[in-house]
Amino acid sequence: MRRFRVERAAPPPELAPFVGFFWVLRWDLRGRAPHRQRLLTTPCVHMTFTRYLTAGATRARVVGVVRGEFAEELADDGHVVGAGFRPGGFRPFLGAGVPVSAFTGRFAGVDEVFGREGTALAREIFAARGPEEGLGLLTEFLAGRRPERDPSAELAAAIVTRIAARPGPLRVGELADDAGLSVRGLQRLFHEYVGVGPKWVIRRYRMQEAHERAASGADVDWAELAAELGYADQAHFTRDFSAAVGVPPARYAREAGARRGPAPGTIDS
Repeated sequence: MRRFRVERAAPPPELAPFVGFFWVLRWDLRGRAPHRQRLLTTPCVHMTFTRYLTAGATRARVVGVVRGEFAEELADDGHVVGAGFRPGGFRPFLGAGVPVSAFTGRFAGVDEVFGREGTALAREIFAARGPEEGLGLLTEFLAGRRPERDPSAELAAAIVTRIAARPGPLRVGELADDAGLSVRGLQRLFHEYVGVGPKWVIRRYRMQEAHERAASGADVDWAELAAELGYADQAHFTRDFSAAVGVPPARYAREAGARRGPAPGTIDS
């Protein structure tokens, strides 16, 4: 197999209001140095089950929205089975009074959300004959616990979709007005359902656009791109990019051709 392979699958219709995609990452680095992958996160919660084949280790966790740089080291061989929830789509699986922001910047055990059933699911996935079977188990598990559709979750998802489609200048007040909410109401909605504030989401999708430009291999006028994305100056843009990705944009662009690893955390919701 190739050193890395990422595959995505659409959720079944009954899970589509909640789950954006299911995914599998496989890697085989036996005989090679470990690979450190920088990931540019989006405002999505992921549920992941990692199995390190050579080491025999496993890890099952809920990955909340990561505000800063997220780096993952892969070694030997293994695979990850995951579910990427739509923005707002994880909240209906939580108990009353538990906002998605409770998981922001955290890696929680699946048992924290799903109790003993989550622990049992992890055992089944790690005992599966391969990631495809594990993906089926995860899909079946979530479908069996499908919550009622939540209009607030769908509103949050629609607002994030609008932000993602327009990564340039966009004001929080404009989003609130269009949604029929006050600015405070929009902030409360995002705290409860997305896990981060609307201003962060706007900035992150600006970085998503900049990341794609930097990774494209094309020559980029950074000052022009900064202005296009609504920054007052290139220095502010460079600071935001470095905080999100870990290195300045020009350096990232130089290194992009040498990187061949997967980046499941950058998959759009």
